[in-house]
Order: sequence, then C-alpha cells, then structure tokens
Amino acid sequence: MIGVIDYGVGNIRAFLNIYQKLSVPVKTIRKRDDFVGIDKLILPGVGSFDYAMYRLDESGMRPELNRLVLEQKVPVLGICVGMQMLANNSHEGKLPGLGWIDADVIKFDPNKIPFATHLPHMGWNDVKPRFGSLLFKGMEEVAKFYFLHSYYFMPRNQDIIVAESNYGIDFTCAVSSGNIHGVQFHPEKSHQWGIKLLENFVNI
Repeated sequence: MIGVIDYGVGNIRAFLNIYQKLSVPVKTIRKRDDFVGIDKLILPGVGSFDYAMYRLDESGMRPELNRLVLEQKVPVLGICVGMQMLANNSHEGKLPGLGWIDADVIKFDPNKIPFATHLPHMGWNDVKPRFGSLLFKGMEEVAKFYFLHSYYFMPRNQDIIVAESNYGIDFTCAVSSGNIHGVQFHPEKSHQWGIKLLENFVNI
C-alpha cells in the first residue's frame, strides 16, 4: 500500500489518480493512525522550504514518519520540495530539514549560468539517469521531466546521486540512499515518464 502524505502542501490527488490507474493500492495519510498498513511513502511538496517544514511539524505526523523511515526502513520518495526536505537545511529558509540525507539545498546562481536565464527553472528538461538506478529502470536512454524550482539538492556523498539534469550547470535531480529516495522534478506532471517512475518506485 502506497501512502501519500497530505500535510497541506502538494498535489495529492494527482498521485492518487496515477496509482489508481496502475491498480496499485494507495491512500492519503493525514494523521498518525493512517500509517497502518503502509509499506511505501510519498512525501510531496511545493512552495517554500520553511512553509513545508512548518506544515509537516504542525500536522503531528513527523515523529511517526521518522520512526517508519529511519527505524523500520520503509521506502520513501520525496518530490520537489519534498526532496529538499530530506536535507539538513535549505538556503531558502531558516528551519532545519528532516536530515535524513547529509545534504544542503542551495539556490541557482544566475551569474554561473552561461546563458540569459531567469528563476525559477520551469518546464520540461532532459534527465540523465545513472546506470542501474531502479527509479529510472526502462528510461536509461530517454527521460524527460517537468521542473519548477529555484533551489537544488547538493548531497555530500556523490555516490547517492542517481540522475542529473542541466540548467546552465549540471545539478542533482534524483538521489537514492538506502530506503530514502528523492526527485526534484514533478513525476505527477511528467506524463509517461512520470508514470513509469512512480510505477518503478512501487517495485523497489
């Protein structure tokens, strides 16, 4: 059973619709008791880092989420700001992140991008998966995803990077560290590639 965490930040319905079309059992998680029977978790997120962390704390679900992910090793997939929340902190805000992955979230520097650009990075972009990534199984040659962000994930352990993209500079757009996974793009808005990635997560 896939549990999609609803703490007031993220397009929950899109994930439910995709999994229902794939005939994968799925439900919304809004309180601690809802975690019963869940064997995989999706942590979506949009907007600012601090607001997302505040809403998660206010929901009362964070202690149980920590227990399941860190102690029970339940697989989790953080999406967009949900991925950024996996890190220690973000340059976007002041609140600490979940700290599940030793990483910082930093802002794109337009001065280091060798073409006229603006933030946020918005729209479709190619993604380059690393060989052997289970998240990108079947998409090794062609993968395109929809992005909307001004900050990106910088892990200290480069070995956990499973995909990169480019917005003037190469940046990490997907990580896998044990049972903890994250993607910067929006699979729920990325048509067949996003559906395939969400299906792959079921089989991890």
